[in-house]
Amino acid sequence: MFTTLISASELNDILNDDDLILVDCRFDLQSPIMGEIWYEKSHIPRSVYVHLDNDLSSEPQTDDGRHPLPSADQLRALFSRLGIDSSKQVVAYDNLGGVFAGRLWWMLKYMGHEAVAVLDGGWEAWEQGGFSAESGTNENPPAQFTGEPNREMLVVLDEVDAQPLLIDSRDARRYAGEYEPIDARAGHIPGAKNHWFGNNWQENSRMMADPETLRATFEALLGEESAENTTFYCGSGVSANVNIIAMRHAGLPMPKLYVGSWSEYSKQ
Repeated sequence: MFTTLISASELNDILNDDDLILVDCRFDLQSPIMGEIWYEKSHIPRSVYVHLDNDLSSEPQTDDGRHPLPSADQLRALFSRLGIDSSKQVVAYDNLGGVFAGRLWWMLKYMGHEAVAVLDGGWEAWEQGGFSAESGTNENPPAQFTGEPNREMLVVLDEVDAQPLLIDSRDARRYAGEYEPIDARAGHIPGAKNHWFGNNWQENSRMMADPETLRATFEALLGEESAENTTFYCGSGVSANVNIIAMRHAGLPMPKLYVGSWSEYSKQ
């Protein structure tokens, strides 16, 4: 079972396994149609496509950020359509070091599905490895996903100020309030620390650093606080998942996610 990351060579080894569900999550925030265009042009064989706005977000349910979390019923319907049930190993990949694939990863964990991993290095690593690709579109036979949400993983707006440790996953300039290109106002949630999600990558790469390096980094960041009592956020509850994956890959327990993130909090 792969539960955090999988390398391109490891994925290639299991590419024909019947129990593998492969999901292409590539996306461009500036041009939301591009992910589908890239997918139809070339993707890892057997992949199905999910769209950040249309599939991995919904109308506000638990939060009112830019990418609201779908309801449990909506998630069950999505995962069933993708062919996911309790027997399946899911692998998600994208074009940005796990930013978008991490959203699907977290949603499946939230709904109780452990066998899900993100392709380390994403589509670029697959291409650089010289592995096969195909064009067109795919659909999987539907399955029956029956998972239940783990409310302990989720933080909502009225719980934010009571969190023991908040970590802002945006870049240092946005955290400091030096500029804000998207949301209502600049700055960060009072008391939050900062750890940009890209700091988890190897130098000059979007491959994740080794577990020992990640563990040392996060233990220093957390200080005396436990991972379970740590809450990550970002702009809209998407890129923060790279930090969460990195923590789990380092062998630390699952932290929490404030899905509404700064896009919701800054509107207060």
